[in-house]
Amino acid sequence: MSRCLQDLAFEELQAHLADLPRFRAEQIWQGVHQQLAESYEAITTLPAALRGTLAETLPFTVAHVVADSSSEDGRTAKSLHRLEDGASVESVLMIYDSRATVCVSSQVGCAVGCPFCATGRSGFVRDLTVGEIVAQVLHAARELRRLERTLTNVVYMGMGEPFLNYDAVLGSIRILNDPRGFGLGARSFTVSTAGIIPGIERLSAEGLQVNLAVSLHAGTDELRSRLIPLNRRYPLDDLLQACRRYADRTHRRISFEVALMDGVNDVPEHAKDLAERLRGLLCHVNLIPYNPTSDELAAASEEAMQAFAGVLERAGIPTSVRQSMGSEIEAGCGQLRAREAPASP
Repeated sequence: MSRCLQDLAFEELQAHLADLPRFRAEQIWQGVHQQLAESYEAITTLPAALRGTLAETLPFTVAHVVADSSSEDGRTAKSLHRLEDGASVESVLMIYDSRATVCVSSQVGCAVGCPFCATGRSGFVRDLTVGEIVAQVLHAARELRRLERTLTNVVYMGMGEPFLNYDAVLGSIRILNDPRGFGLGARSFTVSTAGIIPGIERLSAEGLQVNLAVSLHAGTDELRSRLIPLNRRYPLDDLLQACRRYADRTHRRISFEVALMDGVNDVPEHAKDLAERLRGLLCHVNLIPYNPTSDELAAASEEAMQAFAGVLERAGIPTSVRQSMGSEIEAGCGQLRAREAPASP
């Protein structure tokens, strides 16, 4: 796949345009990442002839929206993006009172195969490019601009396992973090992993103040292996040792994500198992209301979630119950793509 404009860091764009005056790279960079232009035609500071040439030699990455859904309160909007090769991925925009977050995909499909995840059941197709990831973020920023709001956070928690597409994920973060363009602060990014230990080790050495989230979901290998097959390769003892090394090296708190499912992982005994594993680790636990992706699994009750949180808190582990957003629009990972499957490879 040939490289597109949004694939390039600023220095790479300068090198690509070495035959042009240096200010042209700045005009293009600002047009894309500050003015949120959707095409060269919208960057009116460029001569018309140059716009035409660039459209042929260094095309825009466009994530066409082919389906979408919004919650009744307008706070959650899910988009299905059609890519140039016909593949499709999802992004979800979540609007809160004081912040606005977009959840982006890093792969078409996913190879991890978690049974509770619609994406996991769809299988893996390919990695996304840097530009395809960046394009999802820029789309969300344009949507927010129409509402006179600004994007404050980007989370890599959509389709795919970010650490299995590590270079593209980090490349997109560095582009969006560049103060000469989009300029989103490093601490506004969160990368979520199902537990790829080499990815955790690499991220700890990057020197970026990004956030790490680990999808944990259980405190025993037996249960976690049922929920996340990857646990058989990277079992809990090894994973949590890597997390401790990460916290020691970066001095940054790790978020552990736990999607609570009725009758699966939501009783106090499960919470005690988790508390024992996490004792003494610089971390925070997010208890997530599970968005059902089939009739086989259901979300834990509010009472069960509060009881689970109480066990963790009494063990001295900071815990929060995340606000449920988007269940009525199937905001769970991969659900919209699965619904639109006849139109999606």
